[in-house]
Amino acid sequence: MPEYPIPRPVSGDVVDLILEDHRTLEALMREMRDSTSDRAAVREAFADLLVAHGEAEEAKVYPRLEKKADDVDEEEVRHGEQEHAEINEALLALLECAGTDTQKFDDAVEKMSEILQHHMTEEELTILNPAREEVSEDERASLGSAFLQARSEQLDSRPGTADNVRRLVQEAHEEGLLPAEDEEGSSGS
Repeated sequence: MPEYPIPRPVSGDVVDLILEDHRTLEALMREMRDSTSDRAAVREAFADLLVAHGEAEEAKVYPRLEKKADDVDEEEVRHGEQEHAEINEALLALLECAGTDTQKFDDAVEKMSEILQHHMTEEELTILNPAREEVSEDERASLGSAFLQARSEQLDSRPGTADNVRRLVQEAHEEGLLPAEDEEGSSGS
């Protein structure tokens, strides 16, 4: 059993559930910064939750919010997907660090923190606030169930492995969510 178990709620308002995951991810980020914690175990739990959360949002939440909330449009959804791709790219760099007691690991944690914090703040303001205001309580509960089911299925498959994250990053490049790999060097990424 992992030292850092991921909460598995069974129901709830989708906005509250997403916010709870955001707070859990922030707590795991703090643990990864703590040199006295089991950073490898924290990184594993963080990676699994991060990927499961993002994949569940893209599969079940974003498409329905785009239809239900006037202030959540295709552009907001696409931007959220692009940010998930950037997060996965930063996660891959974190997962590829051989040790957790190196400057490279610390730098990867800080890069992840910056990208993730930006995304969570933006998502809370531009997607979750409109959802809270414009989507009925029943619909948010229904979305919560769909989100949790997809999230749970993802968690069961251990989605935070380096191989899976590498696949997700490759798909993001192919879908144009990230710059083409040969453009990365020239764009300063």
